[in-house]
Amino acid sequence: MPKKVFVSGCFDMLHSGHVAFFEEAAQFGDLYVAIGSDRNVFELKRRPTINSESERMYMIKALACVKSVFVAKGSGILDFVQELEQIKPDYFVVNEDGSTPEKKNLCAQLGIEYMVLKREPHTGLTARSTTALRGSSRIPESLDLAGGWLDQPQVSKYAPGPAVSISIHPLDGISSTTRSAAIELWNARLPSDQPEKLAKILFGYSNLPGTKQVNGSKAAIGVTFAGLTRADYAGKYWPERINSLQDEQILKFIEDTLYLLPLDPQPGGPLALQSAQITPRTARAHMRAAEACWQALLDRDVVAFGKSMRASFEAQTVILSAVLQQNEAPLELIARQRGRALGWKICSLGERSALLLVSDQPVENATRVCIQRPSD
Repeated sequence: MPKKVFVSGCFDMLHSGHVAFFEEAAQFGDLYVAIGSDRNVFELKRRPTINSESERMYMIKALACVKSVFVAKGSGILDFVQELEQIKPDYFVVNEDGSTPEKKNLCAQLGIEYMVLKREPHTGLTARSTTALRGSSRIPESLDLAGGWLDQPQVSKYAPGPAVSISIHPLDGISSTTRSAAIELWNARLPSDQPEKLAKILFGYSNLPGTKQVNGSKAAIGVTFAGLTRADYAGKYWPERINSLQDEQILKFIEDTLYLLPLDPQPGGPLALQSAQITPRTARAHMRAAEACWQALLDRDVVAFGKSMRASFEAQTVILSAVLQQNEAPLELIARQRGRALGWKICSLGERSALLLVSDQPVENATRVCIQRPSD
């Protein structure tokens, strides 16, 4: 008869570390898994589980190395005592993080061998833990494609028009101030609510009373609205209307033609709006480039998309002339991409900026963006 092996735990947010632990424990015999009930997990950790006890049972039962899985009927740290006495396993297996004197003493009383395993990831995989996964936020980032400064009244009062943005999956090492504010509000993911309502909450939180330089609402809209978004401004901080698109062909077109090259941190912070250089002429150029960008995306025209990016950059260079005179790195990078890219512009991302490139061929060392879908 095979030996019986017993393990217990919450096993919420099932990941590769859990599976590796189950597989190693199952090497000693038939594996019985006791999972904590939703009620008991809440009492112990003061938070609800991400996955219900029924869903956790379903996923663990599907693993070939598991003989049986059940919800422990008890409460507290030793919620599995009743099942342990019934099954009478030969081994009680824990990992280093899950070992406690109470478990060890209980096994000694019942004549069960107590085994402590090292936390080792499966070969070739990154070490995982539920705590670390909970700490990694999946709140998306907003990426400005065109017309970003039109969300400032001192710009759109001269030339009402659209700010075009996409919601993208987070980029390593980059997080805008607006996304950071969203993480402070909602931690790991956006609440299930109307995107415009969430955008207004985020905009208000990012611009508390006494804020000297108001962050535009375009970034808040880009974070909370999935897909491609157009927000039309006319001299106010909040747009007159918001048009959000999730057409899969358009989103795939953007992902296939848009590239991102992070820039080194700028002296004195990210590229910022120089309001003293705003004129009706520069505002209109900004607006026309955004209108052209929107139409190019609807048409899925990569040449027109690139042309609109160049027009947006030319409008930027007038507004940002003082900044670019102090730091010519973006201009040098653009010069190296001429002839390969169809268009380019600078995009601010928190403490850093990035060069966006439109190209119908791969761009060396560039980052591809992944657009957030409503189902993500």
